[in-house]
Amino acid sequence: MEVVVIGAGAAGCFAAIEIKRRCPQAAVTVLERGSKALAKVAVTGGGRCNLTNSFADVRSLEQVYPRGHRLMKKLFYHFSHADTCRWFEEAGVALVTQEDECVFPRSQDAMQIVSTLLAMMRMRGVRLVTGAAVTAITPVGKGYEIETPRTVFRADKVLVTTGGHPKASGFDMLKGLDIDIVPPVPSLFSLCIADKGLTELMGTVVENAQVSLAGTKFRGIGALLVTHWGISGPATLRLSSAAARVLAEKGYAGVDVSINWLYGTDAGGVAQLLGLFVQRYGRRKLSSAYPETLNSRLWTHLLTRAGLSPDARWGEVQSKGMNRLVNILTNDTYRVTGKNKFKEEFVTCGGVALGCLRPDNLEAKKHPGLYFAGEVTDVDAVTGGFNLQAAWTMGYVAACGIAAAETVSG
Repeated sequence: MEVVVIGAGAAGCFAAIEIKRRCPQAAVTVLERGSKALAKVAVTGGGRCNLTNSFADVRSLEQVYPRGHRLMKKLFYHFSHADTCRWFEEAGVALVTQEDECVFPRSQDAMQIVSTLLAMMRMRGVRLVTGAAVTAITPVGKGYEIETPRTVFRADKVLVTTGGHPKASGFDMLKGLDIDIVPPVPSLFSLCIADKGLTELMGTVVENAQVSLAGTKFRGIGALLVTHWGISGPATLRLSSAAARVLAEKGYAGVDVSINWLYGTDAGGVAQLLGLFVQRYGRRKLSSAYPETLNSRLWTHLLTRAGLSPDARWGEVQSKGMNRLVNILTNDTYRVTGKNKFKEEFVTCGGVALGCLRPDNLEAKKHPGLYFAGEVTDVDAVTGGFNLQAAWTMGYVAACGIAAAETVSG
């Protein structure tokens, strides 16, 4: 059996290893348009590789997979996050789970994951060809021809794992195959806000905040980072993932985001908290006593937005001023002026429509022997190791499907 995997990212390399493990006699070739395999894995997690998550804080997969959660739920029965940890540990990679439930190699070095996968590919006899940009996939008989500028590869089975594409033209190799493509748009990004009072607080972190897209149910919860261009951090990235299509339709500008700086406490709870401040610190200035999760610079900014002087005394604040402060702390609204790429990572939503694939093995319904896995499909996740977990899971399931088809035909 000749198998060609298109794309040497996480899903592709992982699948290639699994195909060879299950079918040692198969000839497996991985084609990569770039000069290096696993380039994105090398930079993920800030170069430390957040390769999965413990899922301990995940109540529903929809919480972390805005698109594709139903499919991922089915696929996790075949290969879960626990299976991923076991797989890498058996490959000699010691892992550590952080307090935020993100799982990293204990070495804190993404290159350990890269080198481990590449070594296993070499050990299994997987052929890796770089600088091979695929221009077309054509059904020929019971197999396929894969065209590149230099040569044509022939295969009985093809697995496409090219990752996300920022433009629809990235899917041009699939033209003529009658496969539906959901238009791609960016998914993980920070938000630009032109409010100078906010951006002057760059470097400020609030560990537990909520960022919501005004007028919608989309929200992101977690740490919030104020930057020189606006807001970032897990809360913002999770919002950008959940509301990716709405934000794209709006052109990433002219919409409002609302920040609850004291997430976990509603307006009533915040009012009670401020009432305690009045009782305990009535003679002290507003600037000298504030919620411990906020720093003095942010607190002063929020007081100003509520129309209160930092030099006023807690006991002097009237009910209207207190109500404004409660609203600012729980519903602080800013106008979005654009988006900003998140570090070196780039995630998109969109891609091969899931309705085109068989959910048991990720084979194209209209093209036997053609499989898809990873971000090339319309599956994406919030930050925290969930996108890589989707890559491992989908790569594994597709590999099992290819191996099972060979067993049946053999």
